[in-house]
Amino acid sequence: MSWKIDPAHTHINFSVRHMMVANVKGEFTSFDGNIVFDPEKPEESTVELVIDAASISTRVEDRDNHLRSADFFDVENHPHIVFKSTEVNVLNDTEAELKGELTIRDETHPITFEVELQGVGKSPYGQTVAGFEASGKLNRTKWGLNWNQALETGGIMVGEDIKLGIDIELVEVAETAEA
Repeated sequence: MSWKIDPAHTHINFSVRHMMVANVKGEFTSFDGNIVFDPEKPEESTVELVIDAASISTRVEDRDNHLRSADFFDVENHPHIVFKSTEVNVLNDTEAELKGELTIRDETHPITFEVELQGVGKSPYGQTVAGFEASGKLNRTKWGLNWNQALETGGIMVGEDIKLGIDIELVEVAETAEA
């Protein structure tokens, strides 16, 4: 079964340590993807998610512009962040590990997300919908996101570990009869 992402009910967010004392949170607001999911065979699921890197938002314009620059995502030369699944390990009826390859700035490395099925049901409009919550973690320097600044008091301006969170709602795509 093929599914499309419902952008009005999907959030892709991140959190990173700032100045060794707090967390900065942000999100990507533009994305698309191809998802194949059969609730009867979740281990056969596939996910391809394409994120518009320029859609990054931390609610601070200067910081967002810096994140779009060559110091970080270099969106002019690398407009997309891409995740492609490689394996699904089902843990129980609602939990799985989703393994895949994440590409940022033309650097591709493996990543694992812990995924929880939130539910499958019918919308008031008669569509079949499914919801998932996923979380993962990465070290940004593996993807060439190396910019930093030493602090006078010791430590660094931006932490290396990034926590990722995805809350996604999918709408089943109607099968079309072959001619």
